[in-house]
Amino acid sequence: MLSDEKGQWLNGDLLGLLCSKLLRVDSLAVPVSCNTAIEKSGLFKQVNRTKIGSPYVIAEFNELLVNSTRVAGFEANGGYLLASDISFNGQVISSLPTRDALLPALIVLAQPKSISNMLDELPQSFVASNRIKEFPTSKSKALLTKLGNDISLLTALYNLEPHQKVDVTDGLRVTLNNNDIVHLRPSGNAPELRCYAESSSLQNAQQIVIKALDFARNIAV
Repeated sequence: MLSDEKGQWLNGDLLGLLCSKLLRVDSLAVPVSCNTAIEKSGLFKQVNRTKIGSPYVIAEFNELLVNSTRVAGFEANGGYLLASDISFNGQVISSLPTRDALLPALIVLAQPKSISNMLDELPQSFVASNRIKEFPTSKSKALLTKLGNDISLLTALYNLEPHQKVDVTDGLRVTLNNNDIVHLRPSGNAPELRCYAESSSLQNAQQIVIKALDFARNIAV
């Protein structure tokens, strides 16, 4: 975990994005739940999105290394994975394709700019998340199947924008017409339904999460 000079904690995906920018990484593998500021930044020639979990991120490295020499990946929890040896400030940082929590923090802290200034230079997209505990996996899957057949069950009921894109890489990730995102998936290691949302403000993202989880609690499946 790392905070800026104002005491605001950085989400792991934004920390990973800053680190990748400073290391001049050219291709990335990241879980599908990570902030789309990664692509919006225009800093990378290729971004591959995977299921959530470091083994899936690592599995993408071989493909990326075919056409790129500076390859990395990270997770929303802050774990950073370096697939290539990378030169930084005259020193070579050896590849370490396993979760490293220290590298991104050290790279960011070594910069003369404040963390808040570096964040301000990134596209402004905000992510929120939450979960429903004791939500059986079978119920989560039934819910996602029902929504997959008719997304408007969620969007119309809660006055969300109509949708423009659906991603089923890991659960059901819906991009709305205003580019907000709502993502529902069953946890891989507990009887929980997880929800992630992205919007142009943190408050909007939090409201989307509240609406989506309220919908999940009340719909009959």
